[in-house]
Amino acid sequence: MSARITLATGRRVLGQIRHDPRTIALLLAVPALLLTLLRYMFDGQPQVFQSIGAPLCGLFPFIVMFLITSITMLRERTSGTLERLMTLPMSKLDLLMGYGLAFGVLAAAQAIVVCAVGFGLLGLESPHGVLLVGALAILNALLGMALGLLLSAFARTEFQAVQFMPAFIFPQMLLCGLFITRDEMAPVLEAVSWLLPFTYAYDALDLAVSPGQLDATLMIDVVVVIGATMASLALGAVTLKRRTP
Repeated sequence: MSARITLATGRRVLGQIRHDPRTIALLLAVPALLLTLLRYMFDGQPQVFQSIGAPLCGLFPFIVMFLITSITMLRERTSGTLERLMTLPMSKLDLLMGYGLAFGVLAAAQAIVVCAVGFGLLGLESPHGVLLVGALAILNALLGMALGLLLSAFARTEFQAVQFMPAFIFPQMLLCGLFITRDEMAPVLEAVSWLLPFTYAYDALDLAVSPGQLDATLMIDVVVVIGATMASLALGAVTLKRRTP
C-alpha cells in the first residue's frame, strides 16, 4: 500500500464531487432539510421528535453515503475508469482506502452539518455529548460507503443502483427498532434484525442519545459496525476484477 497513491485517489474522488453541486447538495443539505421537516411533523410532540430525530442524525449519513458511493463506483466501472486505474501500479487496498479517505471527509462534513442543525437549531438533546453522535455518524457513513461499494458491482445502470435503496436499506430501517422496538416484532423478524448491520448502527446511536450510563453494549455495537465495514470492503475488493461490458 502506498500513502501517495491513496492520497491521490482520495483527492481525485473529492475533486470529482466538488464539481458536482447536486451531489454536494444531496450530501449536506438534504439530511438537514429532512430533519427539519421531521421536526415540524411532530410539532408539539418534542419527545417523539427526540426519540426519532436524534438517532436519524447519525443514520442519515449511512443512507446518503450508500447512495452516493454506489452510483459513483458504478460510473467508475461503466465508464472504464476502474479498468484504467487497475492497470496502474496501485493495489486494490490503495483504491479502496482512497475512496474511504474521500468519503470519510465527506461523512465528517455531513455529520457536522446535520448535528449542528439537529442539536443546535432544532432542540435535540444528547446526554452523552454531540461529539459521540458525530463520531457514530461518521462510522455509520463509512459502513454505508462500504456497502455501496460492494453492491455497485451488481448494478448495470444508475437506476438499478438506486433500486438497492428500497431493496436493501429500507427493510433494515424498518427492522432496526427505529419505529417499533424489536421485542414487539414477530419472532422471525426480530431474529432477522440481529443479522443486519443497520440494527447495530441504530442501537449505538440510541444508547448515545438516551439518558443513563453507557456500558459495554455500545462498544459491541461499534465493533460489529466496524466488522461489517471491513467485511464489505473485503468483498468489494473481490469485485474490482470485474470487467465492464
